[in-house]
Amino acid sequence: MTDAAKDRMPPIPRERMTEAQREAADALIAGPRKGVKGPFIPLLRSPELMDRLQRVGEYLRFRNALPARLSEFATLLVAREWTQQFEWAVHVPLAIAAGTAPATIAALREGRRPATMSGDEAAVYDLVAELTARKSVSDPLYAEAVSRFGEHGLLDLLGLVGYFTTISMVLNVARTPADAVEGVAPLPAP
Repeated sequence: MTDAAKDRMPPIPRERMTEAQREAADALIAGPRKGVKGPFIPLLRSPELMDRLQRVGEYLRFRNALPARLSEFATLLVAREWTQQFEWAVHVPLAIAAGTAPATIAALREGRRPATMSGDEAAVYDLVAELTARKSVSDPLYAEAVSRFGEHGLLDLLGLVGYFTTISMVLNVARTPADAVEGVAPLPAP
């Protein structure tokens, strides 16, 4: 294994966890994720941060104001932006199950603007692309997002982008490996 591929923050055996780490791990296991995996492996090194982030992520993943199709689509946009293999592998099947077209996902994987997007997907794509590039959004994109998703939906979309950006940074720095998922091609380098 090359240095660049080495997992910098592998799982912590339970017997080596601090009390705070055990409590944070147990809370994660008791929730909808049912285990300490992916980004929560490195985040366990900061149990309070992990606990707070996982609660934000639980809301954003499972109860936000957007339809699951748009939440998963936005997650794929962030995973592509950061070339984050773990999140890509986890969320491609979820996006397909939520109704995202395979051709749309294939275009995202290749770094292209999909031609097969719905109007709502195009609004999410344009907003995330502009936000990522300009660190803000224009008045027309803002108005389009509020018109389509309401202020609540727009804020939840921004929360998703911010949350998965944070998670992608953690995973990329920790070099947390992605599990192979049948039928999901890894992201090519940008």
